[in-house]
Amino acid sequence: MIPLSTRMRPETIDEFVGQRHFMYKGSLLYNAIKNKTFDSAIFYGPPGTGKTTLARLIAREMDADFHELNASTTGIKELKEIIDKAKLKFFGLQNESTYVYVDEFHRWNKLQQDSLLRALEEGVLRFIGSTTENPYFAVNNAILSRVSLIYEFKRLEKSDIYNILIAALNNSERGIGKLKLDWDEDAILMLADMSSGDARIALDKLGFISENLKKNSRIDKNIIKEAMQRQATFYDRSEDKYNLLSALQKSVRGSDPDAAVHYLARLIEGGADIQMIGRRLMVIASEDVGMAYPSAISIVTSCVQAAMMIGLPEARINLAHATILLASCPKSNSVINAIDKSIADIKTKNIDDVPDHLKDTHYIGAKQRGLGVGYKYPHAYGGYVKQQYLPDNLYREGARYYLPTENGKEGAFKRFIESLKQK
Repeated sequence: MIPLSTRMRPETIDEFVGQRHFMYKGSLLYNAIKNKTFDSAIFYGPPGTGKTTLARLIAREMDADFHELNASTTGIKELKEIIDKAKLKFFGLQNESTYVYVDEFHRWNKLQQDSLLRALEEGVLRFIGSTTENPYFAVNNAILSRVSLIYEFKRLEKSDIYNILIAALNNSERGIGKLKLDWDEDAILMLADMSSGDARIALDKLGFISENLKKNSRIDKNIIKEAMQRQATFYDRSEDKYNLLSALQKSVRGSDPDAAVHYLARLIEGGADIQMIGRRLMVIASEDVGMAYPSAISIVTSCVQAAMMIGLPEARINLAHATILLASCPKSNSVINAIDKSIADIKTKNIDDVPDHLKDTHYIGAKQRGLGVGYKYPHAYGGYVKQQYLPDNLYREGARYYLPTENGKEGAFKRFIESLKQK
């Protein structure tokens, strides 16, 4: 049987759900598709966020020959066959371009990726590549220079997945509407929440439930828990996950590694995903530790990335590593205080312009306007020289945003800054 996620793929560009940061009625991408001026692009982001769906919709809207490949199973031979056929179309009487969509594009090596270059330069092919990896690291620079449009797909919002699930429950043609199932609203919300922004997981779990639900049964929270095969402790009370995340951060802030790892364990056992926990840990690294141990953000980011690569249950070790480190190291909130105070001044004060001696001089006529005149290059003075950097009114006020503490390594930064002021 065809999976529900496949059956429920949108059939028109206007049915596409999510990615509203670049895909909405009137956006440049939307208009390019509707005006048939779309060229080539790279889509990257987590699974189940609409990359393949959007590529297929684009091909349909462009009314062009469309080939879909998967880089893990397709090599240069198949690609060359497509390029040869595309040349006949492009240089022949039809004068048509061919669209090639390559899923998991990052799996191709440099030679395989480079086999696209000439066809892209000549306009024979229009290319859409999708990848779960950052293309700036996973895709050759030669390809990136020819495919300038790069769109980052983000995990779908809970509300988006909920709407997709409700549409599937009500759709009698492509969905499961004919089954006339009964469901609890909070159960569908739970499924949307537990799908971690992945519409494919949500729909296929719903499809599995619909195929195996007993007659006259209702989709409730217990059915969702059984289908997901995960404990869902805090999904019974929507505020619990936020309470646990709050308790985790406050325990770290209070330098109690035992309490911190306890709340981490409750989050994991309660069904929290790695990304939810990881985001909070990375915020803590800058908000609560900051300059007291500047390396914390690098270590925590590495732990979270490792956890994402490994997956649960082993990822619990990486997350515990980050949590215990953060709870056990010196603390300082000077970073968040500095940026928040600076933003508050920008919002509430009439700030003067950038001082003329700090303005850009890399163009003809800048010096004639007096820009850059009087700027002292600190390295020419042994690394430091006194001069004004703040806008005039803030400088006169003696505005200070970063107020370092004596905690941990920040004490050394504080003493260094104070020593400069005495010169």
